[in-house]
Amino acid sequence: NHRKKMTQSKFSFLTNSETESKVLVLYTGGTIGMMKNKYGVLAPNPNALEKRIRGYQHMHDTEYALERFGTGPSTPLVMPQFDDDLRRRIVYSILEYDPLLDSSDMGVKEWTKIASDIEHWYETYDGFVILHGTDTLCYTASALSFMLENLGKPVIVTGAQIPIFETRSDGRDNFLSALIMAGGGYNIAEVCVFFGHKLYRGNRTVKTSCDALQAFTSPNYPPLAVMSISVEIDRAALIRPKEIERLKVHTELNPNVGLLRIFPGMSGDTIRSFLRPPVEGIVLQTFGAGNIPCSRNELTSALAEASERGVIIVNITQCAQGSVSEVYETGRVLRDCGVISGVDMTPEAALCKLSYVLSKPEWDLATRRSMMRTSLRGELTDISAEDTEDLIEAVARCLKVTSKMQKKVLNNILYPAMLNNAVLADDVVRLEDLHKQGADFTAVDTEARTSLHVACANVDVSTEVVKCLLKLGANVHARDVRGRTPLRDAIDQDRHEIIRVLKRAGAHLVSPCGNDLVQAAEKGLLVRLEGFRLAGADLSQSDASGRTAAHAAALHGRRDVIEYLLRHGVSTDVKDMLGLTPNDYSKLLEKKTIDSETTKMNGEYRNGEHMNGNYKNGSCTIEEYKVVTKNGS
Repeated sequence: NHRKKMTQSKFSFLTNSETESKVLVLYTGGTIGMMKNKYGVLAPNPNALEKRIRGYQHMHDTEYALERFGTGPSTPLVMPQFDDDLRRRIVYSILEYDPLLDSSDMGVKEWTKIASDIEHWYETYDGFVILHGTDTLCYTASALSFMLENLGKPVIVTGAQIPIFETRSDGRDNFLSALIMAGGGYNIAEVCVFFGHKLYRGNRTVKTSCDALQAFTSPNYPPLAVMSISVEIDRAALIRPKEIERLKVHTELNPNVGLLRIFPGMSGDTIRSFLRPPVEGIVLQTFGAGNIPCSRNELTSALAEASERGVIIVNITQCAQGSVSEVYETGRVLRDCGVISGVDMTPEAALCKLSYVLSKPEWDLATRRSMMRTSLRGELTDISAEDTEDLIEAVARCLKVTSKMQKKVLNNILYPAMLNNAVLADDVVRLEDLHKQGADFTAVDTEARTSLHVACANVDVSTEVVKCLLKLGANVHARDVRGRTPLRDAIDQDRHEIIRVLKRAGAHLVSPCGNDLVQAAEKGLLVRLEGFRLAGADLSQSDASGRTAAHAAALHGRRDVIEYLLRHGVSTDVKDMLGLTPNDYSKLLEKKTIDSETTKMNGEYRNGEHMNGNYKNGSCTIEEYKVVTKNGS
């Protein structure tokens, strides 16, 4: 029902892809949106958040919204202009959940609802913000990071210690900053947590305080971005897609998992009781670097018995920071019992990952164990990863560049130039070498164009290079200063094979293309129309005057275009702003042709004979064409 309501009231607007980004805010509950009730106590207030935001000039630009979208409670919210490289306005809608939930009530059912909503609106919005209570925020972020497979857009989870509408509030800054990270065009395709001026990877985050404004941290991984005077993004820390696949939402999680914290004097019977069916996996929180009392065989025997039954046991440290290892004898004892190292995963990430891995029916036990050791979404440090020298660091050393700002400038100059050069040379090997040297494949030039834009826009660049870029981390959703995506570049160059590859990677059109379809039909560009169709365009879209491609084809006598459009189910009965259908234009054009030919030939044609002749010359009416094709003529 909440989706139906959104469809009816929120999407009666179109954004300008050149100057605006669209963000969907999923308001699940939490302190961030609370208001004081009549008793002076903070409490959830259904259907009040958006109304209050409309009156806050720091959160909604009333003047801009009025000019762009008019008046009314269902018009979108517009974030005031902020300083960034793209100068892009963020237009956002709020989808409020009913009921609003305390975060302690969040679980698999609610995670599935959030993931499903993101999937439903994925092609409509450029990014997503989730307003959430802080107590289980890290669990939700971790779960979503695994459920949203092949994610290509930012999903930012945030909350607050003090509500948005209090005089002194961290909620306001967290919310606005989350909107900026989701809609600012930074190409961060991850589930993240934003809190206290920092953006963290969601499955690396833990809550460390119940009352401090800096309530969250990422103990074993650096922040992905820091919001200070400017937005500082650590692009080397971002994860990148490794497969050419579109978003897939995995909604089934295995509930038969648990967290078990070892304590001094714990008995073997306690462990056995915890590991009884239906338990299929546990996260074992051990001392220090992954240790348990190894002098007591009852503990290790209980773990070994469960492991032999197929229970997956993952070992993580109880410490706030650090990783488990096998440098001590006790660590090796656990390995011999079949216990898997969780390296430096947080308890929240380890538990959610275990639930996700156990819910994969296509994976056998050996594969599931292997996946728990493998970094799937950047949730653990891959200790087997090959160390490579960062190219920018090497160049900076040669040039004796030491300041962070100078290195950033060097990065912004070198990577786009080198990547674009390798792309234009159609050199896959060089691209792979640049990747090993730390190249950022989302790097942009002065026009905010990525190497993927360049590859798709140049007909001399092979499809193999495009595939290589996608596998090395290029983002199909990146937009340049004109709002153009790589998909749009491929359409304009009639590169159908590349369009198919981009679609497989999750690319989609970001703005209406009625004007372009009409122009292509007028010119008889069947190849261009087919490119739009392959990209997922509705060939029945109209331009500002209500004309469709079928109108244009009929008006200009493009029989081959009419044939193509009819074959793909385009209606010829739709009226434009003048009240005319493509059939009407076709009949008017046919009458004009007949009158001209009649005058010229002085009645040379016999009555009724013009139809076949006109059909051969491409000037029959649409209705006549339908009859001819139906009869097989």
